[in-house]
Amino acid sequence: MFLYLLVYVAYHSSRWLPRTQRFKFQIVNAVFILVVLIPQIYIMARPKSSRYCSQPLLVNLSASVVLSFIASGFSLLFTLIDPLPQSLWASFHVFGLLSCGHGLCTSVLTLTAAECVKSTPELYYMSVALTVASAVSAGFLLLRGGLWLSNMRPVAQTG
Repeated sequence: MFLYLLVYVAYHSSRWLPRTQRFKFQIVNAVFILVVLIPQIYIMARPKSSRYCSQPLLVNLSASVVLSFIASGFSLLFTLIDPLPQSLWASFHVFGLLSCGHGLCTSVLTLTAAECVKSTPELYYMSVALTVASAVSAGFLLLRGGLWLSNMRPVAQTG
């Protein structure tokens, strides 16, 4: 859910700016994408990360990198296109489901990989960081969704 939340925040933050000033936001967006991607790629490329671990944390991290690239594409599109086509919104929400599933998998793998802290510490701590980020993001999005549902007005019944 962490990557879904990042795109969501990028979209809503860019809408506060006039269209003519969104280029500056694109630069900030690119820097933020690099801040998210570089540590993941660095840890994935380290020789220590390929050591034996009972859980497939390296495979999970590579899935996270792929999802991070997809999220960067969404954040770029969402800040450039105005108005957004319905099909792009739909694909973004499918990405959100994938991101949620990845967050759940990361959480389960991290909770069951306590012995990996000795063999692959950087990989394990990156997995812990992704788990915490995913849990915080899920909590925020659940709170946001609950507030959205509470503000919906009931449909008037005719009869």
